[in-house]
Amino acid sequence: MASSSARPARRRTTAAVGTVLSLTAACALGQLAVQPALAAGSSASTPTVTAFTDGFEDQTGTTPSGRWNTTVRDCSGTGTATVDSSKAHSGTKSIKVDGKTGYCNHAFVGTTLSGGGALYVRFWVNHTTALPTGHVAFAAMQDSSDNNKDLRMGGQNQALQWNRESDDATLPAQSPVGVSMSKPLPTNTWSCLEFGVDSGHLTTWLNGTVVDGLVEDGVSTQDIDNQWIQSRPGWNPTLQNLRLGWESYSDGSDTLWFDDIAVSSSKIGC
Repeated sequence: MASSSARPARRRTTAAVGTVLSLTAACALGQLAVQPALAAGSSASTPTVTAFTDGFEDQTGTTPSGRWNTTVRDCSGTGTATVDSSKAHSGTKSIKVDGKTGYCNHAFVGTTLSGGGALYVRFWVNHTTALPTGHVAFAAMQDSSDNNKDLRMGGQNQALQWNRESDDATLPAQSPVGVSMSKPLPTNTWSCLEFGVDSGHLTTWLNGTVVDGLVEDGVSTQDIDNQWIQSRPGWNPTLQNLRLGWESYSDGSDTLWFDDIAVSSSKIGC
């Protein structure tokens, strides 16, 4: 895609959220209990995602259990996803993904999402190898409104990107200007990644700061979300699960740790 000569100014919009969640710290097992509370004027019948947080402290073995599984949608090989005690953002445990190069090395830990409405997901990630030039994904969610194809978060051209499996649209566009509006994912340190999907719009934060190239606000912007919007007008996903791990579509291997996962119907923060 041809790039524009000047970096576009990015508009930021605040998505309206109809449900407020009160987060109450819980001491046991390093978990956080999430209690939904209706905002003034909201309806009890409005669908809301079932919120949770998980720091994996209640895992008793190396194979993820409870709400988590290691099922992969496509082929798998030598990549693995296990409970690990060598590195953690908080507590003593995390999920370690040994991600291998090549398409048939998918390795994920996943959980079902239930409810509906606005979806916000926050996780901490630490990885060893810079994002490659080729396309990779470390998060995927099945979209029942898009023939059960995946909405994928990962990287390409050494920067973070979103990718839609059904039409291979990317956010941002993979032009030089588009890539420059994204950010690399820092290595060998814990990074806080959060995204919100609300009413067909998508916002992404890295360590608490909006990444301009990873925003789809419904207004087409050259080199950012114009391809995304024009390819699928009215896009409004219904996401059925959350999977964290690694898949590589050309080249690129990595070792990643995920910890302190949170799901909510409103922005969570780091």
